[in-house]
Amino acid sequence: MAGAQNDVKVEAEEIPASGGSTLVAAIKTTARLVPRQVTDEIELAKLELNHKKSRLGGVATYAALALVFLTLLVIALVVAAIAGLATVMPLWLSALVVSAALLVLIAISGLVTYKKFKSLLPLLPENAWRGIRHDIGIAREGRDFDPSTLIPKKLSKEEKKAKKAEVEAAAAKAKAEREAKAAELGPKANEHELIARTNARREHLVTLREELLEQADVKKQAAYLIDEAKTRAKETVSSTAGGALAQGVEIVKTRWKPLSVFAVSATACVLLLRKLFKK
Repeated sequence: MAGAQNDVKVEAEEIPASGGSTLVAAIKTTARLVPRQVTDEIELAKLELNHKKSRLGGVATYAALALVFLTLLVIALVVAAIAGLATVMPLWLSALVVSAALLVLIAISGLVTYKKFKSLLPLLPENAWRGIRHDIGIAREGRDFDPSTLIPKKLSKEEKKAKKAEVEAAAAKAKAEREAKAAELGPKANEHELIARTNARREHLVTLREELLEQADVKKQAAYLIDEAKTRAKETVSSTAGGALAQGVEIVKTRWKPLSVFAVSATACVLLLRKLFKK
């Protein structure tokens, strides 16, 4: 219960304000919520299947009872056939005749079943499955793919045992990882909590879809980008102009003495040149 409430709280905190959300933020939120929605829907389906499974127990009980009575009916019919034949032949002979007839029917049915089942082997569509694996190999490796790898190799008993042990170890590891992840997430939510959570997330996804459609408007996005570029350009110009002015003031403060000497010297030189030209 606490884990489910924490999940709902976390998801509520992840919902951004409708006015300040951007296209990228809406896409990220949608990509984060959709897998959670699918997971919760699967968990809800599992819970519903468990409820139906418990109801199927009663149905299976009545079906088993009907099968028992059907078996008793068949036995009664066989006994009636034996008793009927016993009126024209000895009882043991009538029972033997009925048993032989049943044996012949069982043999014929078994033989027909075996032939039909053998004609279906292998059950897996080998050509289609080989073609799919071939296409996947070409998609991954291109012309470097070796079709001979699609032919299964015959394994020895030791290799089969090793492969089986490897598969079991991988399954045990995956199960342990799932259990650890489930322990981190806390106790599982019940059916009512899952329904409430999926409904709330569904409303959120509808809101995000509307925001995505609004944010995906080319004109609005272009206007937003232009305004953003203008703002950054103004900030850059103002910072550049302010920096240049401050640098000039700093230069004047640090070098006023050499500059003043240079100005006096230049003025004296100009005056001397004017006097020389006048003479």
